[in-house]
Amino acid sequence: MDVRQIYARCSAEFGAQVHAVDGRWDAPTPLPGWTVRDLVRHLVEEELWAPPLFAGATIGEVGSRFEGDLLGGDPVSAFDDAAARALSAVFAEGAMDRVVHLSFGDHPGREYAMQLAADHLVHAVDLARALGADETMDAEAVAAVRAWFGSMESTYREIGVIGARVEVAAGAGAQAELLAMMGRTP
Repeated sequence: MDVRQIYARCSAEFGAQVHAVDGRWDAPTPLPGWTVRDLVRHLVEEELWAPPLFAGATIGEVGSRFEGDLLGGDPVSAFDDAAARALSAVFAEGAMDRVVHLSFGDHPGREYAMQLAADHLVHAVDLARALGADETMDAEAVAAVRAWFGSMESTYREIGVIGARVEVAAGAGAQAELLAMMGRTP
């Protein structure tokens, strides 16, 4: 599957959960100390960073413009707007081949898009758990992210953005394996 489609599907999975929040913005998530609002704000910030980074800006050039309350009084609309901007940046001509300047080095756009996709997908599960909703994600997107994440797992753990791997039974399925790799109990 094309990396842009993987990103689009993962963003849609998170978006579906955002649209199901129904006022439960202060509900706790499985992430210690994070409410539903905190989690959605994290993804909105990530999506707002995507257009300038895909366009070639550095972290320093973007600076602090996305700090603070990004959700305002209408978090769903804030998410929808940021998601549309990020999706447009991902699908922009040449975006997957451009160099993206991240805090941990320069990477091709397709690598950055996969990082974003993985974050959207795992946080879609986190948000579903916070809302008591169905956690089942797009199977093809899960398989693609799981295949990509195999080579990234140790790096993510070393930089402290995921917890220890959780053991799962053989044959548990791609989603359970991905969640376990990312330190979440399937």
